Amino acid sequence: MFASIKDILKNPILNSNVTINGWIRTKRSNGKIGFIEINDGSTLKGIQAVINEEENQFSEKDLKKLTTGTSISLTGLLVESPAKGQNYEIKTHSFNVIGETDPETYPLQKKRHSFEFLREIPHLRIRTNTFGAIARVRNKISYKIHEYFQKNGFFYINTPIITSNDGEGAGEMFRVSTLKFNKLNNAPSNIDFKDDFFGKEAFLSVTGQLHGEAYAMALSKIYTFGPTFRAENSNTTRHASEFWMIEPEMAFYKLNDNIALAEDLLKYLLSSILNECSQDMDFLENYIEKGLIKKLENVINSNFEVITYTKAIEILENSKKNFEIKPYWGIDLQTDHERYLTEETFKKPVVVIDYPKNFKAFYMKANKDNKTVKGMDILVPKIGEIIGGSEREDDLQKLENRIKELNLNIEHLNWYIDLRRFGSAPHSGFGLGLERLVQYSTGISNIRDSIPFPRTPKNLYF
Repeated sequence: MFASIKDILKNPILNSNVTINGWIRTKRSNGKIGFIEINDGSTLKGIQAVINEEENQFSEKDLKKLTTGTSISLTGLLVESPAKGQNYEIKTHSFNVIGETDPETYPLQKKRHSFEFLREIPHLRIRTNTFGAIARVRNKISYKIHEYFQKNGFFYINTPIITSNDGEGAGEMFRVSTLKFNKLNNAPSNIDFKDDFFGKEAFLSVTGQLHGEAYAMALSKIYTFGPTFRAENSNTTRHASEFWMIEPEMAFYKLNDNIALAEDLLKYLLSSILNECSQDMDFLENYIEKGLIKKLENVINSNFEVITYTKAIEILENSKKNFEIKPYWGIDLQTDHERYLTEETFKKPVVVIDYPKNFKAFYMKANKDNKTVKGMDILVPKIGEIIGGSEREDDLQKLENRIKELNLNIEHLNWYIDLRRFGSAPHSGFGLGLERLVQYSTGISNIRDSIPFPRTPKNLYF
């Protein structure tokens, strides 16, 4: 049994023998004394091992194997380090090279690589300090999501990844099929899917919300946390084709309750990573985004500003800002609109409510004016929308009318309509994209760097 480097550094027992396993990050020598930094991923900083050739019988052949990227098991004495920037080091007694690395062909050298280059080797980029820090922050956020909801009486449910429903009504879905389309003359739209695996058209899910609502109508408070898929041909720094969504659904919650929960969750997650990932956050502050920690603290310490969509448009129209797309009532807010509201007008997070129904999903509850819906988006500085949600339409007739108005397949949604036929109740929910939150929390500019193996248009590594 061996301890992680994180545990050794956290609870050091000086002048004791320790065994570590990891990968060599750097190597340098000073005559007969060599220094290697070993990292096992448990913490940002590795630990330095000192190899004294005069005190120990190390063969020249074995020493040559100690190259960057090599995996190694090493045993030695844990002592205080005289070097700056580290408290402890290991005086090596023995080591075993487990997996060698050719220094001539290893892509990761002791220099700062561009994000563009690292995206070409997603299977190796995790070995860099930056992507190690991002992975640990992502892990902490994921853990804290479950912790938050479990502490607050929510039930975690698993919703289908394969579905026959378009949960957003946008039609941007990946089809799942066992039919051999390359052997068929007809276009997929003309194919009889009765011959397919499920006997009907099937898709990768764009949301777990609809299925989550079914469970909320019995368990009151539920959340889903899983992968979702969008066949949206958007090559931007904010969109991915596969991403993870946190989607709570709460029975008897009105819009204001929904907003309060979303704000509390966001503050809880950001506080957690600042308190529990301090080393990684300091690194990201220094190397990725100056002012990152202050940015997150501003969100945590702010009372979110709540304004109507109509008020937001009024502010944007009265501004002297030259937006790429001119704002007017009836247009969906663009990223530069959202950033203007959060960064220049209010200088803090903003919750926009009561959107026009013409560009919102069919399930959102209509306001009395029948022009707007009880939707809400939480906008944060530097990124714009980070959470989107709504009060759901709980009136049977209104929901059926809206589905017909949008020409959606009502037969596919009969089960969803049943939730209004039998014991309907007011309910609300929202979606928080994990990758966008990781992007915001770490300061990275491209969502492709917030997920281990990004799936984007024309890009499918592995």
